Amino acid sequence: MRARIYQPAKTAMQSGTAKTRQWVLDYTPSSARAVDPLMGWTSSSDTQSQVRLRFDSKDAAIDYAKAHGIDAVVTEPKPRKPNLRARGYGENFATDRRGAWTH
Repeated sequence: MRARIYQPAKTAMQSGTAKTRQWVLDYTPSSARAVDPLMGWTSSSDTQSQVRLRFDSKDAAIDYAKAHGIDAVVTEPKPRKPNLRARGYGENFATDRRGAWTH
């Protein structure tokens, strides 16, 4: 069994970093998905693709994989640069604004 250990990135719908602190162990699919000709649903005989394990640290995920004989590939996250403006959100409503306030 092969698996992937990674730290998930934030989704496009998130402004914060919730659900990105934990590490995830996902199994790689062992069989291809097939389309049901009648309903058009996709299905697979691989039940491991439904399993997603979450860990508090990368070391805990690696230890779990080693203890259960899982060949895991660790993907390190890219560091994220903080998006901070000089005066922040309050700058939108400042009284000493230099430009005209228009919408």
